[in-house]
Amino acid sequence: MALQIYDFVSFFFTILLDIFFREIRPRGAHKIPQKGPVIFVAAPHANQFVDPLVLMRECGRRVSFLAAKKSMDRKWIGMMARSMNAIPVERPQDLAKAGSGIIKLLDRYGDPLRITGLGTKFTKELMVGDQISLPKDVASSAVVEIISDTELIVKKEFKELKALELLTSADGSKYKCMPHMDQTNVYKTVFERLNAGHCVGIFPEGGSHDRAEMLPLKAGVTIMALGALAANPSLDLKIVTCGMNYFHPHRFRSRAVVEFGEPLTVPPELVEMYKKGGAEKREACGKLLDTIYEALRGVTLNAPDYETLMVIQAARRLYKPTHRKLQISQVVELNRRFVAGYMHFKDNPKVIEAKDKVMHYNTQLRYHGLRDHQVNIKTTRRHAIGLLISRVIQMIFLTCLALPGTLMNLPIAIVARVISNKKAKEALAASTVKIAGRDVLATWKLLVALGLMPALYFSYSVLVFIFCGRYDLSFKSRLLIAWAAWACIPFVTYASIRFGEQGIDIFKSIRPLFLSIIPGEESTIDDLRKARAELRKTITNLINELAPEIYPDFDSKRILDPSPNDRPSRSASGTNLAQTIFNTAAQPLNQWLGKDGRFEWERAEDSDADDVFFFLNPAGAIQGRSRASSWGGGWTPAADGSRSRNRSRTSSFTSGQIQLGEGFKLEALTELPRDKPFAEVTRRLSVSRKQRFGLEGMTRDEGDQEHHGSATSSPVPSSPPQVSTPPITVQNMDDTIDAKSKDE
Repeated sequence: MALQIYDFVSFFFTILLDIFFREIRPRGAHKIPQKGPVIFVAAPHANQFVDPLVLMRECGRRVSFLAAKKSMDRKWIGMMARSMNAIPVERPQDLAKAGSGIIKLLDRYGDPLRITGLGTKFTKELMVGDQISLPKDVASSAVVEIISDTELIVKKEFKELKALELLTSADGSKYKCMPHMDQTNVYKTVFERLNAGHCVGIFPEGGSHDRAEMLPLKAGVTIMALGALAANPSLDLKIVTCGMNYFHPHRFRSRAVVEFGEPLTVPPELVEMYKKGGAEKREACGKLLDTIYEALRGVTLNAPDYETLMVIQAARRLYKPTHRKLQISQVVELNRRFVAGYMHFKDNPKVIEAKDKVMHYNTQLRYHGLRDHQVNIKTTRRHAIGLLISRVIQMIFLTCLALPGTLMNLPIAIVARVISNKKAKEALAASTVKIAGRDVLATWKLLVALGLMPALYFSYSVLVFIFCGRYDLSFKSRLLIAWAAWACIPFVTYASIRFGEQGIDIFKSIRPLFLSIIPGEESTIDDLRKARAELRKTITNLINELAPEIYPDFDSKRILDPSPNDRPSRSASGTNLAQTIFNTAAQPLNQWLGKDGRFEWERAEDSDADDVFFFLNPAGAIQGRSRASSWGGGWTPAADGSRSRNRSRTSSFTSGQIQLGEGFKLEALTELPRDKPFAEVTRRLSVSRKQRFGLEGMTRDEGDQEHHGSATSSPVPSSPPQVSTPPITVQNMDDTIDAKSKDE
């Protein structure tokens, strides 16, 4: 029965996630073992209760997450967590209390483990095994001996610079007393789940936060893995790291990428070290924790601060633009590689200079209210006026379509905003690691909507029932109309969301058009355009110069392609039905709007968190800008295809070879020659391949026989020739066209 409840709750939250997020895309999900025990280790924990829901939706396995007992004690949250087999964990920080007086470190070098207190009550407020924690979680250490109310011995010395500054200052430092927690029952429950072949999920940072980098990992995950294997050596346990990458995680209709790493197998020697206990046990846990941390770094984006993250994203947009858009999973991978390169070369004078230029360029964009992808749009004043009028009309029309659902759900939006902001302030006040408490916003928006929507929609149905009473209708007819209204409201809400977000996209494109028709403002746009071109050239040259030092296989002509095993997100069937109905209803609207009004409702954008609009070109297509980088030179899917779930929607512009091993490059069609019709290019390529390889008469059977060295002909009728063609690139395409042109 528990599994049935789990599936029902999971399906319900999947629908909510489809509504809250504009897109959720998994990457590397084919690597997840489909059978056997798995520990999912996820970071960064940037979205409180939403993180486990997103991970649970995309991993394809039933997962029991470890959740703070403090959260599970809440009525509704606890009920939902227990229905999904969550494992409660009581954390020391949830029970921490402020200690009396202040503490000091009097002899830093001679006796660094002895802590002296002024006005303290160590014998009453602490016990051996408890911890003392410095403000803002700067450092903590366990108590091994309490000598008196004003003197104690800690297990490890405080080495952090900030901790030493606090403890050696004249005023001393305040502290918190954290009780020692016996987690034996938690580990016992985890071992039982793993031995039964189930999955356990954990966020090893210990709590949610809104920082740009991962927090230090707790050692609990290593005790779970090593303890389970020590108790059952035959257990085929795997550890799968999960990177939670969001584009504005707290905002409605934002995007997310969940990336799964290669499954980790715990080395047997670490298990043997763990069994011996003592120092060897701690060493085994430390080594495994380091392995997990490095694996997490490979699937997450770790910028040292928000400013650096903005610079990295701007540099990624400026580097090597091509004429095809990138999936958001590719954007995350490129951002990660840019961060790795920046952290390696951040002290290089050229990198420092480039960073200053990018920051100045970003400042100019903010001053003029523009976005990077809007700078290169060139148009005449006459065309800009026509386009501006057209888009204003479209925006007004879409606003009218979105208005009914917006007004109906406005009370929910207002209440959710007020409550989520209040909870964010409370979370920020109670935390020492949060920056603004944004990690709780999405959670409380969903919870408030979950509680208010049914009640609000029911009240609308009652109003419809009462309104129908003004007409000569039977009670049954009034009840049926009210029920129909209640059933239609969710579809109206969903349609309003989709129309509204498209109207907002158009609104964001109006400012550059408006600037282009104002006399004297053309020079501003031209200056920005020139600055962007120069900056793009600088960054491209800098990357081409420095990247080979950390990426030996760097190739400036290679483009990043999605893995063939990546697939679209797992959407609930209910959401797919609403989406299908909406798309079908939108087709006449698209035709009515004309060539400047065709929108791709399900489009994976290549932009970062700030780039949300793709300009419409005169031909009527949505024109996006993307960046090709060999820094993302492909990733290696599993060789065993049995576990692969290939449902990816690959772009029609991706072709060539997908990297199947370290020795194969990833190549793709980066750009079509603009002066050659596509049909003509295709025809000439086909003719050229046949002439070059002389494979017109070879059948599949003949090819197989030739491959196996067989001289016996097959009686099976010939099938169409299977031509093994080289990867299509700009270079061999141009060679083919030029050669054919000379022959003609």
